[in-house]
Amino acid sequence: MTAASTPKGERRRQALVEAAAELLVERGFDAVRHRAVAERADLPLSSTTYYFDSLDELVVAAVEHHGRTELVRGAELLAALPTQPRAIDSLIDLVLDQLLGPHSGDRDAELVLLRYERLVATFRRPYLRPLMRTLGAELRGLLLEVFTRSGIELDPRRVEQLIALVDGAVVNALIEIDPDPRAVARRMLHEFLAP
Repeated sequence: MTAASTPKGERRRQALVEAAAELLVERGFDAVRHRAVAERADLPLSSTTYYFDSLDELVVAAVEHHGRTELVRGAELLAALPTQPRAIDSLIDLVLDQLLGPHSGDRDAELVLLRYERLVATFRRPYLRPLMRTLGAELRGLLLEVFTRSGIELDPRRVEQLIALVDGAVVNALIEIDPDPRAVARRMLHEFLAP
């Protein structure tokens, strides 16, 4: 048994992952550095290289932690969702909660921006691609279930179109420095889903 696999080692490793994920949320990928993560976790600098073979491995763990937290929250929302027909506005709220996270007022644009930074970062950080594909597939599964529980059968191709529509609307809103990218995505989805 190595020190990293002991309960204390697992707690330290988890503290580093959580610290890296917090930095990622607060300041983006460039903030995830060995020294910053160790300081945030209140652990020695050497612990980052003891528990992780590289900074890339630490970044993957942080992205996975954050992504899994979002998926767990999305699954919890879905578990509480009764199966019944829904009005278009309710359905759009559910879709946006899955894609962009729950509406969080002042931090909404910041959290939405992080989601898109993660997606774009995958291009420059190929080591993230397998994880992002896995997380994306799980997210698409949650979206399909939202529609199923709302009494609407939607094929996977249509879900891909829906995601692309929201992604495009949000990215354009962020470029225009629109303070409410969710509202822009809501308008686009309403046109996409309205009969």
